[in-house]
Amino acid sequence: MKITGAEALVKSLLHVGVKTIFGYPGGAIMPTYDALFNEPLLRHILVRHEQGAAIAAEGYARLSGTVGVCVATSGPGATNLITGIADAMLDSIPIVCITGQVHSALIGTDAFQEADIMGMTVPVTKWNYQVNNASEIPYIIAKAFHVAKSGRPGPVLIDITKDAQQGVIEFDVLQMAEFVNAAASTAAHIPQVPDLKFENAAHLINNAKKPYIFAGHGITIAGAEEELVRFANKTGIPVACTLHGLSVIAMDHPLYVGMLGMHGNYGSNVLTNEADLIIAIGMRFDDRVTGNLASYAKQAKVIHIDIDIAELNKNVKADVGICGDAKQVLTELYRHVLPNNHDAWIGQFKDYYKLEHDTVIHHQVTNQPGHMIKMAEVIALLSKKTNGEAVIVSDVGQHQMISARYYQFKRPNSHITSGGLGTMGYALPAAIGAKVAAPSREVIAIIGDGGFQMNIQELAVLTQENLTLKIIILNNEYLGMVRQWQELFFDRRYSFTNLVNPDFIKIAEAYSIRGVRVQDESELEEAIDKLLNSTTSFLLEVMVEKQGKVFPMVAAGTGVGDIRLS
Repeated sequence: MKITGAEALVKSLLHVGVKTIFGYPGGAIMPTYDALFNEPLLRHILVRHEQGAAIAAEGYARLSGTVGVCVATSGPGATNLITGIADAMLDSIPIVCITGQVHSALIGTDAFQEADIMGMTVPVTKWNYQVNNASEIPYIIAKAFHVAKSGRPGPVLIDITKDAQQGVIEFDVLQMAEFVNAAASTAAHIPQVPDLKFENAAHLINNAKKPYIFAGHGITIAGAEEELVRFANKTGIPVACTLHGLSVIAMDHPLYVGMLGMHGNYGSNVLTNEADLIIAIGMRFDDRVTGNLASYAKQAKVIHIDIDIAELNKNVKADVGICGDAKQVLTELYRHVLPNNHDAWIGQFKDYYKLEHDTVIHHQVTNQPGHMIKMAEVIALLSKKTNGEAVIVSDVGQHQMISARYYQFKRPNSHITSGGLGTMGYALPAAIGAKVAAPSREVIAIIGDGGFQMNIQELAVLTQENLTLKIIILNNEYLGMVRQWQELFFDRRYSFTNLVNPDFIKIAEAYSIRGVRVQDESELEEAIDKLLNSTTSFLLEVMVEKQGKVFPMVAAGTGVGDIRLS
């Protein structure tokens, strides 16, 4: 049949399995929006800022396990996507971003709302492509989705000129299927892992006295949570998680020993420098995990498993580097390793945890009469009330680290946050995307008063789409993490970190969202119950101590062995 390029775009999206898109219309993408008008099989969610569209697509992708999709117009619409695109690139999230572009004859003339989105997004996409002819659309869409999802996932941008959207082509469903197959054949080839690699890795594992598993986001991406637990149970090796690795193993599992990184658990970091073998799975030895590389794990042999060969030996030299899918690699490695236990070694983690508990954790979750509520109290109580089974979507800052430390995750794929880019304003749109992807799961956004105001307008989406999202604002009237650094490292020169905030409850009410503000600890439990029992979206604002700090902490430039408890 003969249809326009815009109609071909819509049909191509349906053919590759898209059910939901997040977007914002404008002049250069208007033909596509016209084609969407009569398409009941595609749910379009109207965000209030294009950054919200890209981040919502991330949240959708992370909880659905599929590719998230966002749409924007040319110029400022396209440039507003860039933060979300960069966020998806660093955190390996598969999204396809579709932007309108001015008529191909006008490209390069500084036409109205023209921007070189191709040049701007080269560094932050797996692939980008500009469509100038309607006939290209079906194959390019097929390829875009395959590139976004295959290998190490990531963002793809497709820029489509207005005349390509308006042009007429012959669309053939059978040919579209051929395009999907052709796109699959262009995938980057991941070499098969030689048996010798598994044998060498197993030899190190079977002979190690203090082996240590680092579990990263790649385990969630591969759907390898069961394989990880099975492998750990057989070998008796303790497991620590990166920030993005949280929830790949239940926190009450006897082999779970904490979170790695700048604000991770004390023993998890210190004992990195005592392990004789590190098995890093689906993680990239980010600087927030390693601290100063000059003093990092010099005594340990390293087995590094990652689907991206570029990550092997990039930051930390691997004695055995295995390029492959975590699920497949763990399945094969399981066959080669011997049953074992490392009770004495795990006992060291328990000793360090007791020290951390007595020095930090107990004081963070226990209030004293006359003191303001602490962030950790809120998260610990929330965890208890939800039995650790909610999806926690956190923004960036102190509350992010507190959520990671004190929510006791029980279910896989339950933790969503911005890791690599550290994007403030992330939680609300990401939680919207997550809730759309999994409407039956309890999705709770944990946000600071600073980050909340960066994408506060997306509250409108909750009302318009009739979504039931729970939001907790931990309000300390500061940019808390920056203030903490100013206190510790800048002689308490609090330069522009105090916030004069609006009335968040009234703003929520303006969007027809119920809300409650809590200042006294005696009101906290009842307020959390109201939040969790609400059948509509609900905002809980908790006024927390203004000068609270997150410890433990590995200060910038120091090593993991120098982690501070205070």
